[in-house]
Amino acid sequence: MSTASRPFPPKPFPYKLVATDLDGTLLRSDDTVSARTREALAAVTAAGAAHIVVTGRSVPWTRHILDDLGYEGLAVCGQGAQVYHAGEHRLLTSVTLDRQLAGLALSKIEAETGPLALAASRDGLDGEVLVGAGYRVQEGPLPYVAFEDPSQLWSAPLNKVYIQHPDLDDDELARIARQTVGSLVDVVMAGAGVVELLPLGLSKATGLSLAARRLGLKAADTIAFGDMPNDIPMFGWAAHGVAMANAHDELKAVAHESTASNDGDGIAVVLEQLLGG
Repeated sequence: MSTASRPFPPKPFPYKLVATDLDGTLLRSDDTVSARTREALAAVTAAGAAHIVVTGRSVPWTRHILDDLGYEGLAVCGQGAQVYHAGEHRLLTSVTLDRQLAGLALSKIEAETGPLALAASRDGLDGEVLVGAGYRVQEGPLPYVAFEDPSQLWSAPLNKVYIQHPDLDDDELARIARQTVGSLVDVVMAGAGVVELLPLGLSKATGLSLAARRLGLKAADTIAFGDMPNDIPMFGWAAHGVAMANAHDELKAVAHESTASNDGDGIAVVLEQLLGG
């Protein structure tokens, strides 16, 4: 056979780690993952890359999705607070929010904005999400526990506190909170109606770096996909950040490239190109 007629070997996949956000990124609007995206991720893992889900959701709000996907690897949950082994249903690491500091931060924010509606995510594999009066919960199957007595909020270890305001939009509330208490806690906007207070220094990047280290992988090995401002630290850590078409403008501004929307199989579009498809 002549050299010219020999088939070229398949193009090697250039990354060892694919990190994907969940809502608005891996999941479509109906909370499913398309067959095309599943096939693309299966192809990159067959090529030797690892896939890690990196989500703002805590483990109890994530594991049913991972189980449905047949996902058995590591997942970074709770904005980086939790590293979870999906195959073993085991929490490997967990970081909690100092509740006294969180209470102080809330009082300082409310001094600027007036009363806030509150929710909180308790730590652990079965940690409940507590929701207070006036807090608007997105429709869907995710379980939560309503509370009336504010002391309930602080009665067990927490990963994060959620805040909402009756009049301020998410961007403005996050800006005021960050400006007011940014030296006490981290403030992230993770989705529509989702502004969160986290332990200072915690981000998806810190959780992803821990998970990657367990796999012997580094930032230089990583391509990351996301859609919201809470993905900015992950994009800063990874070698390459890809924003979905539906992404927040703040994330698009720091992304290396943009792709199609979560409903348009944006992850698959990029992975297929990298695989030489």
